[in-house]
Amino acid sequence: MAPALWLCVSRILWLTCLLPLAPAGVTAGLYELQLTTNSPATTGAEVTITASLVASDNGSLALPANIHFYRFHWIHIPLLLTGKTDEAFSSTIRAVGHEPGDFPVSVWVTAANCWMCKPVARSLIVLSITELLVGNLVVTQNASLPWPSSYLSKTALKISFLLHDPNNFFKTASFLYSWDFGDGTQMVTGDPMVYYNYPTIGNFTVKLKVVAEWEQATLDAGKGITQKMGDFSASVKLHETLQGIQVSGPTQIENFEKMEVTLNILGSPPLTVCWRLKHECLPLEEGECRPVPVADTTYNLTYVFRDPGDFCFSIRAENGISKTHQYHRIQVWPSSMQPMVFAFPCATLIVLILALIMYISLRNSHQKGRREHPKPPAGAKCCCQMCCGPFVLETPSEYLEVARENHRLLPPFYKPVKTYTV
Repeated sequence: MAPALWLCVSRILWLTCLLPLAPAGVTAGLYELQLTTNSPATTGAEVTITASLVASDNGSLALPANIHFYRFHWIHIPLLLTGKTDEAFSSTIRAVGHEPGDFPVSVWVTAANCWMCKPVARSLIVLSITELLVGNLVVTQNASLPWPSSYLSKTALKISFLLHDPNNFFKTASFLYSWDFGDGTQMVTGDPMVYYNYPTIGNFTVKLKVVAEWEQATLDAGKGITQKMGDFSASVKLHETLQGIQVSGPTQIENFEKMEVTLNILGSPPLTVCWRLKHECLPLEEGECRPVPVADTTYNLTYVFRDPGDFCFSIRAENGISKTHQYHRIQVWPSSMQPMVFAFPCATLIVLILALIMYISLRNSHQKGRREHPKPPAGAKCCCQMCCGPFVLETPSEYLEVARENHRLLPPFYKPVKTYTV
């Protein structure tokens, strides 16, 4: 019992003696590990992982000059380690995975003379191992378009397969490439690069099947054929330059009449259309009109002319590849009839004014007649005959007769003339 206790005490004292030897700069949080790798990789191929120790505040903290100051510790199971290289502030390992999956690899750094001390920095990375081939399908063209995966139609495309094999695992393999361009065309080649020309615009998907074969030693000291495959695809959007604009619409119209014009744009969307009405057919300058996004090749515009004259629609369309201009002349004639929106209020106002004038005239005449002819007694004729009689009677004699009938109690208008006989 005493020897065991003495052994534990001696180990504690030994660690206590080593701690003061650890450098003052070895403090957690001052440094960080940056990990890089060339994964993903296929099963059986070698993967490289590199860990670099850097200052955590973007290099403002100076690293020690002693190249044997730090030690890197790795955990990579179940990957098989095939090599390791240590430098002053970095460490690189090479490993092989024989089963597909995602495998974590961790690393931490301690002082070289205190490997049981608290780590200076630690990090972790996940490696992806697959049974299939690893690579990319790349599509390029001499022309450069502003949209992703977009290219010009009727112009050759360069389609290439780039195998991801940083450690030359497939250096003795032979490859077979089966191409499907998405428009019904297929071909088989032994070259990872082809040129293809799409005759029409549209969206297509290029599919590629790659088969790799090579000889590999077997467990019974023989040789066998090993095969790996991979399926890859890439999307392409084919556009074409603008060939022009077809304008469908009237060339003569009356003012205040709604005009409709249809633009058929010979090109591939997406498009922007810009137009402006001028007296002469001149190209549109930048900023002279407001562009309107158009998702199709057809655009309808409407306009109502207020003044007669000769006008010209200046139209510009562009799709990021090219732009085109078009002009449409139109003659505007004066309208044969005024618009109802103006005629109806004016006519209504005139009728109201005439009615007011007639009302005032009749009222004044009525009041004047009442002053000249007092109200008749009860039993008199109707007011229509009294008030309107002077206006409808045709002769003065008739007026006098009516006056006699209505004013019998008044003195006669003339005195009788006496006659004497001598």
